Amino acid sequence: MPAPIRLDLFHVALPLRKSIRHASHERAASDSLVARVTLDDGSVGFGEGVPRSYVTGETIATAFEALTALDVAAQVGKPGDFAAAVGRIADIRVPSIDDDPRGMFGNAARAALEIALVDAYGHAFGESAGRAIRLASRVPELLTPTAAWVRYSGAITAESPGKEIRSAGKMWLNNFRHVKLKVGVAGQDDVKRLRRIRAVLGRRIDVRLDANEAWSPDEVVERIAALRPSRPSTIEQPVPHAQVESLAEMRPRLGVPVMLDESLCGFPDAVRAVETGTADLFNVRISKCGGLIPSLRLIELAHRHGIGVQLGCHPGESGLLSAAGRHLASNVRGLRYVEGSYDRHILGRNITRDDPTFGFGGWAAPIKGPGLGVRIDDEALDAMTVDRREVRYD
Repeated sequence: MPAPIRLDLFHVALPLRKSIRHASHERAASDSLVARVTLDDGSVGFGEGVPRSYVTGETIATAFEALTALDVAAQVGKPGDFAAAVGRIADIRVPSIDDDPRGMFGNAARAALEIALVDAYGHAFGESAGRAIRLASRVPELLTPTAAWVRYSGAITAESPGKEIRSAGKMWLNNFRHVKLKVGVAGQDDVKRLRRIRAVLGRRIDVRLDANEAWSPDEVVERIAALRPSRPSTIEQPVPHAQVESLAEMRPRLGVPVMLDESLCGFPDAVRAVETGTADLFNVRISKCGGLIPSLRLIELAHRHGIGVQLGCHPGESGLLSAAGRHLASNVRGLRYVEGSYDRHILGRNITRDDPTFGFGGWAAPIKGPGLGVRIDDEALDAMTVDRREVRYD
């Protein structure tokens, strides 16, 4: 009956191969929160969250504060088997999330802790993170018969016309089925950009758009009408969260399904979206939404209400979140789009020794082995650590 005895928290700055630019932000490095949980039987697990002040309001500092104040050992106890461990991990409470009307302030912190616990107990009991998802599921028909291969989307960020065309050409040559294009960046002509990219990708590839809250409600209908001739499949977060309820009236007039992202951070957000009719799809991101099991709950809610789901990611996630996303996508059926596992395409250096990057066509196999199924590179973790905290429970 292993129990947590120590929690180590790391602020890790992951170098990016190139800056990632969208309407809300531009970054040349990705700041992640890495959690390491040690159990009293010697088992160790790692997890990751990506605090973003412009998404859930979190920073590395607030994540450190939330987790150092939490008595993880008292909440988890000494589970006798993996099923009991998963049940207790699912019930992990972070006060800042419970106190937030949107249920999101502390989600990245909770995600890092939850994934580390799943990894640690997976090693302790010889079970995988995929098994944890199956044990936690409340909707059996959403589970795949066995862990399945996953097909990821490509992504084109706002760059020069030449670079965007080259990116689109690579997507076509590598047989991607889905591609996301960032729109709404100041100074960019999205109509021309989408037309050029569609010309390279052809008609076969599904192209969806992500505006990252770029437009006001007054301009959305006109903006999307101008883009419709290039047949975008969805528009993600066209308006700021503060104005998201304008989509309830506007959505039927757009002619393109609407996906919520910044307005879909916690379970209260999802319930509100269902009640007000503001979404056709949810973008569920593990860090943004509080971990594997809270993300599963959002997917289950969407399924009950006929809402599509994209399993998304934060640009610059390490191999830890890539592996967590793979386990979720491998074991849950019906996901409309899957993002993530961009590791070697985006990161200058990773903190995992195993490379979870997808292959040709965006395809990637289920990850095997206990826990997350990826090994940490201790040297890389130390080299990229900016700050750290330690909490002992023994």
